[in-house]
Order: sequence, then C-alpha cells, then structure tokens
Amino acid sequence: MADDADVIIVGAGLAGLVAAAELADAGRKIIIVDQEPEQSLGGQAFWSFGGLFLVNSPEQRRMRIRDSHDLALEDWMGTAAFDRPEDFWPRKWAEAYVGFAAGEKRSWLVERGLKFFPVVGWAERGGGNASGHGNSVPRFHITWGTGPGVIEPFVLRVREAQKRGLIQFKFRHRVNEIIRSGKTVTGVRGDVLEPSSVERGHKSSRAVTGDFEFHAQAVIVASGGIGGNHELVRKNWPERLGAPPRRMITGVPDHVDGRMLAISEAAGGSIINRDRMWHYVEGIKNWAPIWTEHAIRILPGPSSLWLDARGRRLPVPLYPGFDTLATLSHIMGTGLDYSWFILTKKIIQKEFALSGSEQNPDLTGKSWRQVLGRATSGIPGPVKAFMEKGEDFIVEADLSKLVARMNALAGGEPLLDVAQVEREIRARDMQLDNPFSKDAQITALRGARAYLGDRLIRTARPHKMLDPANGPLIAVRLNILTRKTLGGLQTDLDSRVLDAEGQPVPGLYAVGEVAGFGGGGVHGYAALEGTFLGGCIFSGRSAGRAAGKAVG
Repeated sequence: MADDADVIIVGAGLAGLVAAAELADAGRKIIIVDQEPEQSLGGQAFWSFGGLFLVNSPEQRRMRIRDSHDLALEDWMGTAAFDRPEDFWPRKWAEAYVGFAAGEKRSWLVERGLKFFPVVGWAERGGGNASGHGNSVPRFHITWGTGPGVIEPFVLRVREAQKRGLIQFKFRHRVNEIIRSGKTVTGVRGDVLEPSSVERGHKSSRAVTGDFEFHAQAVIVASGGIGGNHELVRKNWPERLGAPPRRMITGVPDHVDGRMLAISEAAGGSIINRDRMWHYVEGIKNWAPIWTEHAIRILPGPSSLWLDARGRRLPVPLYPGFDTLATLSHIMGTGLDYSWFILTKKIIQKEFALSGSEQNPDLTGKSWRQVLGRATSGIPGPVKAFMEKGEDFIVEADLSKLVARMNALAGGEPLLDVAQVEREIRARDMQLDNPFSKDAQITALRGARAYLGDRLIRTARPHKMLDPANGPLIAVRLNILTRKTLGGLQTDLDSRVLDAEGQPVPGLYAVGEVAGFGGGGVHGYAALEGTFLGGCIFSGRSAGRAAGKAVG
C-alpha cells in the first residue's frame, strides 16, 4: 500500500478500531496512525473495567430489573442537564445513543463475540430525585474479559483487514497538522518518533527521527481526551467544581495528551463544552505504577463512611457510588483535595472492587473459578495487595491509632480529631438498632440490598463499625483522579466535524473522547457510567459507515 488511502484514522484506540473495521467492511483502504508503539494497540480501552451501558437487557431481566428506553432517556436527560445553545447536537447524540443502548447495541456486540458477566452493576445511583442525576436501575454490564475483551473483536477484524491489504498501521507517527486543500481535508503530516519497546501503557519516547505526510479523501480523528495532561485539565477546569486540585493522580496513560484537539481546531473544527469533564474522587495511588502518577479508582459499595479531610461526614446524598461530580464539587469546596473512607473488614471483603483490567484478573482472564473465589474467599487479592502495599490504606483495630496514622499520612497540621471521628461513627452505628433509620445512607444501603445483585456481591450486611467483631477498622485516603473529557469536537450524527458556523468541515470526522463521545458532549454535564466505551463504539461505527459511503 502506498502512503495514500481512502481514509486516515488518527488513533488506534477503541473508537479508531471500530471505525476502521466498518470502513474495511465497505472495502475502503485505511491508514491508521498512532504516536504509540504497536504494543499499545487498543489505547485506553484495554485498561478499562469493560463496563457497558445497556437498557432492558437479558441480564437485567434475569436480575428482576425492569428497565425501558423511556426510563433510560429520562435518566440520561436528567443527568446531562443540557442547557446551552451548542447542546443541539449533543442532545441528538444522546437520543440516538439511548436508542442504540435499548436496541441493537447488545445483539450487535454479541454477534462480534462479546459476552457479559451475569450480575449487572448499579453505578451513579443519583442525587435523590427521580428527575435528576443518576441511574434509576442497575445498567452497568461488565464485559467478560473486561477491557481486553471489549477491544478483542475489533482488533481481530482490523488485523484480518490488514492481511487483505485494506489497512496499514503507522505506529510511532505523531500528527502535527491536518492538511487542507482549500476548505477540504486531504491528509495529515507530522513526526516519525523513534522506535519504542516499552510495555503497554508505559511512557514512550518523544524523540523525532523523521517526518511524514499521508493523503486521503477523509481523516477520522480518534485520539482520545486530555486526562493525561494535567496542565490542560487545570486550564479547562470549571468554576462550578471549585478551584482545580493542587494534587491530582492520573487515571489514564501519559499519551492521553489532548494534542489533537488544538490540531483539529486549526483545521476548522469547532470545540464546544471544554469545561465539561469527568474526574473521580475515589483515586488511590498505584503501588506498582505503569504510567506517570498512576491512579486506580475504587469502585465502592454503599456502606463506607465518607469523611472530608477534617473528619466531617459528607452531606446527603454524597455516599459512595451515588454522584461523582457533586462529590467532587463538595470536596473541592472544603479547601483540600482529598477525603477519607472509613470502613471495616466485613465491608472491604464484599464491597471493594478496583477499576481496571489489570486489577481484575478473574474477569479479565475469563476464569469462573476465580470469580467464584472472589465471592467466597474473603478480601480479593488485588484489594489485599493495596491494603498491604498501597500508601493510601491504613488498617488498625484501635480507632485512636487509626486516626493518628491518618493524620501522619496527610502530613502537616493534624486535621482529624479522634473524638469527632468517633462521634460520627458512633452516631451512624446507633442507627442500626432498628430496621428503620433517620440516616439516609443506612436507608440507602438497606434499599441496595433489596436488589439481588447488590445483596449477592456488592453490599455488606449492615453492621456496627465500632464492634470489634467486624474489624479491624480500615481508612483509605481518596485522591482526585483525572479521567475523561466530556466536551470536544462538535459533530453531527454522521460524526462529521462541524465548524464555528455549524457546517461540516469537508473530509473531517471525529469519534470517541475527542468528540465528547459524540456531538461534542453526549453526556452533557455528567455521565451515567458504562457510557464511555459505548460512546467510542457508537461514534466509531457512525463515522466508519458515513466515511465509507462518502469516499465511495
């Protein structure tokens, strides 16, 4: 294949692979360029937990969950809270995506080889009102094989197309410019980087050994977001979330640098909703890091007691797993950029999971034996490793010793008073003497156990934290973890990039996170979870099909 093609795809992550597979099915010739080495094929999605948002699925119905398109759309719109003129296309994408999730999404993925774990997770449970933020029902479907299982069928399809001569990979090619002839996009040019043998996810060299220029009838930008670029995160940080954190840890590899946003903008694309972003508040520093400041997110059940840096309990309804961005805003309003979980051995055994394919070897390795072991053999191995080796975990049987070590870990002036912390825990424990309670978190966790999935594997039986029989006590320092860009290049439903006047830039498409997962921000202000990988798949499919017709 010469250095010309029908379509050039910038980025070999999930969205780019889906677009390439669709283009190859249409018989088009494609060049895929990526600044990372070949061993990083699949991008961020490889490292994910593999969660996908599905509506009225067989898995839900088997778990006695009644879901529907209308309920999911109500939840999406209440969460997105679209309120800007530029939300026209994001709203259209939201409507289309919920239709996809309630329609052919599952069958289309199953046809390509995906399988799903039978227990559906309940993420982002909401802010307490039926019309507001959150999932009314569990919708988080874990892919059997986690992130690697999500990318596998698309990698296979693309590799098959490569053997047929339809696809050419250009790894270690960093795009610096999108070429135009008049207003029409006709190719890309940039730097050839030196070869790199670093393992997947590790930071690779940026030493330049040459340059390149490729030409095509269309360019699809599939380069991801800004989560690895703390400078860009802080630059775009919204005032509504308080001041940017002084310290953040990183939930994505170093190559998630946001470079292609400015490059696409220079080619005529319009970027909208720059201030919409998605960062987690339950970050812990990885004791065995792969990328710079490598963060892991705790996927908590609803029972842990959540305290701010001064030992004050977070207000209703900021409980674990309920409302990510409202919790982030509250924490940043305290003037400090971290918080604490306090829990027991019984809670961590049943409720703690860690996000990421590498932290879930049972699900990633597709081992039912190991999955059953997770449910029956106590604290999961990866969680236990963090308890023993992670700098953010403290385990003590005695509360006063626990609080002393929490203060020591935070450093500087001791902010936690053991008497105050004990009052918070004791008041909470007293609410368990009756089957009813004024404590909304106690009510919520009892409600969670009414859902079979939570009762089986996700929510511990309510118990008193200060009872030694339930110990030892565990404290976890929670840090701000960078993750997703919710805004991006504005696109229509064919994933064509739009200019400042709302007109398509001829020959330019954008998919995945760089396009706000569709339209320049399909999620609006907040996400329902399981929708990032799905947004990559849906927008990549849209662009591949549309570009395949346009260059025919």
